[in-house]
Amino acid sequence: MAEPKKGDKPIVIEETPGKRAYCQCGWSERLPHCDGSHKQQCPDVGPMVCEITEPGRKAVCQCGRSGDLPWCDGSHKQI
Repeated sequence: MAEPKKGDKPIVIEETPGKRAYCQCGWSERLPHCDGSHKQQCPDVGPMVCEITEPGRKAVCQCGRSGDLPWCDGSHKQI
């Protein structure tokens, strides 16, 4: 099994309301969204599922250190 891949900065995207599954393993071909790659690469690391209530720009954490996952809180600047 592979280790989770971590990024060094967030992925900023425009989101619309609805349920979203954000990748936590880093292997998705659709980052920051989950494509199920964790099932093969990191079966112990699943996606973080959230309900988006307001449309707009979102910064999705890729370092895994945010205190507000899946959203970036700037923790990557401390790495």
